[in-house]
Amino acid sequence: MQIKLQFLGAVQNVTGSRHLLEANGTQVLVDCGLYQERQFRKRNWDPFPVPPKNIDAVLLTHAHLDHCGLLPKLVREGFKGKILCTAATAEIAKIILLDSAKIQEEDAEHKRKRHERQGRKGPYPVVPLYTVEDAEACCSLFSNVEYRESVNLGDGVETTFYDAGHVLGSSIIRVKVLQDGQERIILFSGDIGRPDRPIVCDPTVFDYADYILIESTYGDRVHEETKDVKNAIGEVINSAIKAGGNIIVPSFALERSQEMLYYINELRLKNIIPEFKVFLDSPMASRITKVFKHHPELFDKEMTEFIKRHKSPFELSGLQMAGTANESKAINDVNGTVMVIAGSGMCTGGRVKFHLVNNISQPNNTIMFVGYQAVGTLGRSIVDGIKKVRILGEKRSIKAKIVRIHGFSAHADRDELLDWLKELEAPPRGVFVVHGETESARSFGNYIREQTGWKASVPEYQDKVVLD
Repeated sequence: MQIKLQFLGAVQNVTGSRHLLEANGTQVLVDCGLYQERQFRKRNWDPFPVPPKNIDAVLLTHAHLDHCGLLPKLVREGFKGKILCTAATAEIAKIILLDSAKIQEEDAEHKRKRHERQGRKGPYPVVPLYTVEDAEACCSLFSNVEYRESVNLGDGVETTFYDAGHVLGSSIIRVKVLQDGQERIILFSGDIGRPDRPIVCDPTVFDYADYILIESTYGDRVHEETKDVKNAIGEVINSAIKAGGNIIVPSFALERSQEMLYYINELRLKNIIPEFKVFLDSPMASRITKVFKHHPELFDKEMTEFIKRHKSPFELSGLQMAGTANESKAINDVNGTVMVIAGSGMCTGGRVKFHLVNNISQPNNTIMFVGYQAVGTLGRSIVDGIKKVRILGEKRSIKAKIVRIHGFSAHADRDELLDWLKELEAPPRGVFVVHGETESARSFGNYIREQTGWKASVPEYQDKVVLD
């Protein structure tokens, strides 16, 4: 029996997730993500290691850009198969990919103009990684699957999707291969959520698998106590109002923005914070919020009860959606404290950069981070305490109050990941630790071996293994 697995991304780093599985003549790509760390972005432009036309299907764990953001390039270069995922993931991914394509086009145009002003002439024209037209072509290939529904991928190869509890519609993907009368089960964890988080259900657990690819974003640490996350947000808000400053929240359009609205609504209902103006300055986040309204069947018990007792937290009193660029700019003219929730979550692009330019050098303002900041991103530089930072081509002094709200993570920590693994009733043949920075991945690999005695390894970029 021979099953081949190649690690094409999110190995010893946390973006660019891509894993190629080959069995019985069928080639399946699990995720096709964009690299977002500065030191790895060149990989986005590299040719795919295998011809895209030879890939039979893409299995998409969820709609975050680091898992789906390279799909338009894959399709442009020849992929013609189905992109399988849940309905919620498909709806959200289409929004995210079209937005990403627009940003790719805009960034290329801004770079071209900047080079023109500076008199720089490169050997190659400045072109976007992919275009809106590429993204639209990609969106036509999405095919929806239900949780726990088995789908045939080829001779003796089938897949089933299970709730990962990470973001709305996210999945742990199970692939079963039947070969020469033998069966092998491979689990792709995608990003595993935390138990007891708001809105989404807890991650599915499994009693058996032969091989597991497990994420390790927080594989070297345990999250700080999360019970007071709501009150921590309340303290930041009240402090900013007292100082007369604004609150800028770099936030992922998917899940994090919706959780912020959930917590603000609860804080208001309990009179912990006063009413003040909140702007969701992300057309993408606004559209994704509508997808949440379309899929109440995916909410957990607490969220369902919240909606029964009150109204939807996505209908927050005083919430304003900044759809156009002019509406975004107009926020600067609003008097009094405002909260601006804007993308991107790691400050690598989007409207949050403009709000940082207007707010980060004023000591009465607050920049509140509520998500993971990967090494090499602008957000990571800011939370690490740098005094000056380059934003939109110019150096800015950081004088605003920088706050991190811990416990907001949609990723399971070291102990929660191990608890998930320990639900298996028998040791797997092998565990591959992926989707974590080098230190985190290696630390978690060691931790698995120490705690279980299982075989656990940390692959290198483009490593190939044979699963027996």
